[in-house]
Amino acid sequence: QNPKTSAIVKQLVAEGNAGELQKYFGSRMEFGTAGLRAAMGAGISHMNDLTIIQTTQGFCRYLEKNFSDLKKRGVVIGFDARAHLSSGGSSKRFARLAANTFISQGVPVYLFSDITPTPFVPYTVTHLKLCAGIMVTASHNPKQDNGYKVYWENGAQIISPHDKGISQAIEENQEPWPQAWDDKLIDSSLLLHDPYATVNKEYFKDIQKQCFHRNINKETNLKFVHTSVHGVGHKFVQLAFKAFDLSPPFAVPEQRDPDPEFPTVKYPNPEEGKGVLTLSFALAEKDGAKIILANDPDADRLAVAEKQESGEWKVFSGNELGALLGWWIFTCWKNHNRDTCAIKDVYMLSSTVSSKILRAIALKEGFHFEETLTGFKWMGNRAKQLMDQGKAVLFAFEEAIGYMCCPAVLDKDGVSAAVITAEMASFLATRNLSLSQQLKAVYDEYGFHITKASYFICHDPKVIQQLFDNLRNFDGKNTYPKSCGRFKVSGIRDLTTGYDSSQPDQKAILPTSKSSQMITFTFANGGVATMRTSGTEPKIKYYSELCAPPGNSDVEQLKKELDELVNALEKHFFQPEKNNLQQKTE
Repeated sequence: QNPKTSAIVKQLVAEGNAGELQKYFGSRMEFGTAGLRAAMGAGISHMNDLTIIQTTQGFCRYLEKNFSDLKKRGVVIGFDARAHLSSGGSSKRFARLAANTFISQGVPVYLFSDITPTPFVPYTVTHLKLCAGIMVTASHNPKQDNGYKVYWENGAQIISPHDKGISQAIEENQEPWPQAWDDKLIDSSLLLHDPYATVNKEYFKDIQKQCFHRNINKETNLKFVHTSVHGVGHKFVQLAFKAFDLSPPFAVPEQRDPDPEFPTVKYPNPEEGKGVLTLSFALAEKDGAKIILANDPDADRLAVAEKQESGEWKVFSGNELGALLGWWIFTCWKNHNRDTCAIKDVYMLSSTVSSKILRAIALKEGFHFEETLTGFKWMGNRAKQLMDQGKAVLFAFEEAIGYMCCPAVLDKDGVSAAVITAEMASFLATRNLSLSQQLKAVYDEYGFHITKASYFICHDPKVIQQLFDNLRNFDGKNTYPKSCGRFKVSGIRDLTTGYDSSQPDQKAILPTSKSSQMITFTFANGGVATMRTSGTEPKIKYYSELCAPPGNSDVEQLKKELDELVNALEKHFFQPEKNNLQQKTE
C-alpha cells in the first residue's frame, strides 16, 4: 500500500521490464543471524513497508511460540536516521510499522521516540528484561541500504537455530494482518512505551562503572575531535564525555547532524581508512586536538586516529585499538582487585579473525582468553553464558573496529568505547605517553602481533564458490594447498566443512556453517591467514597475522615477512586476474 513502491512496480509492468521485475521479485531477502540487510526499494528482495510487515509478523509469531509471557514483557524497537526518498522507506517508518505489528497482537512495545545508537537496543532488552529487541539500521552500509537486526532475551544478537525458525515463520505469515499498514494506531495505544528518557539516564549511569580516573579527566588538557559521520552518535558521545567528567570533544560540524545522504563521504564507514576522516583531520589541526574518535553511522563501531610527533596522523587498526583497550581494561581491573584469586574468573574474548594479542596478555597475566566465531553475536552469547556462571567478562573485540567494553551491553558499542579510549589517552598523557607509544609498550611486553587485512569485491557467487572449491581441491580432489609461494602450510581449519588438521580426529572445535565460506591457514613461519566471505557485503575478506614472542623486536623484518606472505596469498589463493576480482581501493 506504499504509493511510491507501488508506482515503481506498476511502471516496470507497463514497460514490460521483465529483467528488473525478476530482480525485485525473483527471491525474498534471506533472514539470517544478522537479520536482514538489503537496499530499500520495491519487491520482496528489498527493504520496504511490506517486507518489514511480513518480517515482523513472522518474528512476532516465533516469539509467541517461545515466550508464554511475551504479552507481559514485550519488545524494544530502535532506529537510525536512514531514509530513501524514491521508495518512501525510512528507518523510523519501518520501526513504526514493526511496532504496529506487535501492538496489534497485544504485545507491549518500547519504541524509542528518536534516533538511537544500536547498542541502546541490547542494553534495553537486558535492562527492562524484555523478550527481544529490533534495531532498524544498515550500520555503515551505502546510503540506499537498510537493515533489521534482532536481539534475543539474553541481550545478544540471535544465533542459530533462531534465524531458521524466524525465517520459516516469515514464510508462513506473508499476508499482512488487518490494519498492518496503519501505523497511526500505535500513537493512542496503551501498549506503546517510550524508553528514551529512562535508557539515556540508566545507560550513562552504567558506563560510569568503567570510569576509573575522574580526577585526571577533569584536569586533562588533551583535546579530542569526534565525528559521527552523518549518523546518530553526536549527542550520545557528548553525554558519555560528560558522564566521565571529560570536556566535550570538538564535533566535526559538517558531519555532526544525521543526514541519510552521507554527503561528505564516499562510504560512511570509518573502517575504510583516512578518506572518511579528512574533515576530522582538518578540524583537529585547527583546534589543536591530538586524537580523533570516529563512530560509524549507528555508533556501534569506533575508529581512532592520533597525531604523531612527525605531524602525520596514525589511524589505529581494529586490532591495535583492541590491544590498547584490552591492556587498559585489564590494568584498571587489576588495580581495583587486589584479590589474586579473582583472576581465575576473569575472561576476555575475541573472534577468530582478530589479533591473538589478548591470548598473549592472558597467558602472561593469568586470566582466561577465549576465541569465538566471527561476529559479535558469538561473543555476546558466549559472554552471557560466562556471566551466568559467575565469571567476569571484561572485554571482547573484533578487528572490524568493534569493542564491548562494558558488560551492560552484550554487543559492540562505539559510545562507551569512545569515552573509555578518551580516559585511557588522558591517563597516558599524565605519564607523557601517547597511544602509539603505549601500543609499542604492550607489544614489547607481550610480543609483537603484526596484522594485515583487506578484501576483494566479487558480485558473482559462482566465482566465490569456485575460488573456495579450488582451495579444497588444490592438488587433486580433497587436498588443501601444502604451500603458498615460498611459505609452507603447517595447518588448515575449514569452518565451512568442519575440517581441522590440528585436531586428533581432524574435526573443528568451533561451530561450522555450510552457508558461509571460511578457511584458516597456519604457516610454518608462525603466520596465520583466514579467508572468508562477508555476510552483509559482496566481499571476500582476508586477515593475516604474524605473532612474535616477547623480546623479538625486529618489527620491520616482521612487517616485511607479513607483506610477502600477504602478496603470496593474493597471488596464489585469490588469483584476482583469473577470477576477475576487484581490489579494495582507498
